Amino acid sequence: MTTTPPWKVVWVTGASSGIGREIVIQLAAGGVTVAASARNAGKLAGLGPKVKPYPVDVTDRAAVMLTIKNIEQDLGPIDLALFAAGTYTPVEVDYFDPIVFETAIATNYMGTVNCLAGLMPLMLERGAGHLAWIASVAGYRGLPKAAAYGPSKAALINLAESLAPELGLRGVSVSVVNPGFVETPLTAQNDFPMPFLMQVPEAARRTIEGLAGKRFETAYPWRFVAIMKLARLLPYWLYFWLVRKSVIRSQPDHPKS
Repeated sequence: MTTTPPWKVVWVTGASSGIGREIVIQLAAGGVTVAASARNAGKLAGLGPKVKPYPVDVTDRAAVMLTIKNIEQDLGPIDLALFAAGTYTPVEVDYFDPIVFETAIATNYMGTVNCLAGLMPLMLERGAGHLAWIASVAGYRGLPKAAAYGPSKAALINLAESLAPELGLRGVSVSVVNPGFVETPLTAQNDFPMPFLMQVPEAARRTIEGLAGKRFETAYPWRFVAIMKLARLLPYWLYFWLVRKSVIRSQPDHPKS
């Protein structure tokens, strides 16, 4: 990092891998005290002296409430919370499992809601704070294999849009982060070409930069973001034609059940 982050205490969920973990490392290197949360306590070890582990499953509302209480008692008021906990399982139309959808909503969306329910009242009482979460450009418009993941991320974008105006009037900032394809254990499941694939350190750097600037949306890489935002403006017939031509036909054949 080239500049000093503007926060004293930051809470990051989903800190055991991927973008969340790298953000913790970069923030701590910049002198920030970071409360790092994930389900796997072992993966939170060794992140540095400025990082304090607080293992928690974000789908457990009571445990989330207790974790927030413990963090603020131990470290002081949370200036920025970044909810990066998430899950992704590609959906094949031949193997349509409702459990995959339940898990995506429970972790990606309700996990964020649980964290907000615990922390938002404290920030409102203080009249200060910054709440942020990682959604995805997959939330802009429906994509093949993202039938479970995409709706959960679209919900997160809508959630941020819904809360930002009112919370902003009360002194609490809201931000949403919309990455494209980033090389993480989650995207490693994909069996198709991922355009403009970004490395984790760069994604983390851009996220921190956007949050430090209090942007409502931080999205990257810009070329893929531009393509996906343009896709939102297309009529359905043209969008579906492009998806079939450029995405579905590029994927390997799968056996029929």
